[in-house]
Amino acid sequence: MKKKQIITYVITIIIVYAVWYILSLILGSSILPDPVSVFIQGFREIRERSFWEHVMSSTFRIITGLFIAFFTATPLGLLLGSNDKLDRLFSPLIYLGYPVPKIVLMPIIFVIFGLGDTAKIVLITMIIFFQLLITTRDAARTIDKEVIYSLRSLGSRQWDFYRHVVWPVSLPGIFTSLRIVTGTSIAVLFFVESIGTNMGLGYYIIDAWGRADYTTMFVGIIALSTIGIVIYEIFDLLERKVCRWKKV
Repeated sequence: MKKKQIITYVITIIIVYAVWYILSLILGSSILPDPVSVFIQGFREIRERSFWEHVMSSTFRIITGLFIAFFTATPLGLLLGSNDKLDRLFSPLIYLGYPVPKIVLMPIIFVIFGLGDTAKIVLITMIIFFQLLITTRDAARTIDKEVIYSLRSLGSRQWDFYRHVVWPVSLPGIFTSLRIVTGTSIAVLFFVESIGTNMGLGYYIIDAWGRADYTTMFVGIIALSTIGIVIYEIFDLLERKVCRWKKV
């Protein structure tokens, strides 16, 4: 991370917490706890084993969902984006399936898979699958046809085509999609953990809210946001390392 970026992040954090503190003074600490109180409570919570159990449970669910969605949607997106015949064949299914709000299928998924981790991971995977698929397919579509014809004239195999052309060309779009679905998966995670479970940061936040313990609630919000920020920054760092040929 460059020095200018670090300075920008620091300034942004200072501004956010300054605004937070001012709003706390205006609205009252009973409605919006001030950041100092939240951080003090946060230091108390991180000493508790139960808090880290919530963090690890949420992290496991979101990482697993991202992993499954990536290794299913990305290869399919690369294949469809570089093969017009297959794309025309599957496009109707994609256009019919993508607009359907997958979150409304939650009761059915809970009935089939139960209330444990499996159902939550399945729902996260379903929702971000199509976002990854469509973005990857569109990235693969940007390959110039002349490049394809040139490779075929040189006698390259289909595997060489995907390895040396489709994959590198599509990587920036794939990483962009991964950063986008990180935010989506965090939102879905919070929703599914607020229903029918007693473990995870979503439950932790809703439980504190129900007890009107707003300071603890904000600790959970910051913890969940931190997971999203860390995953986002990991994808950003990976893009810089893998796509050195591209200015990012």
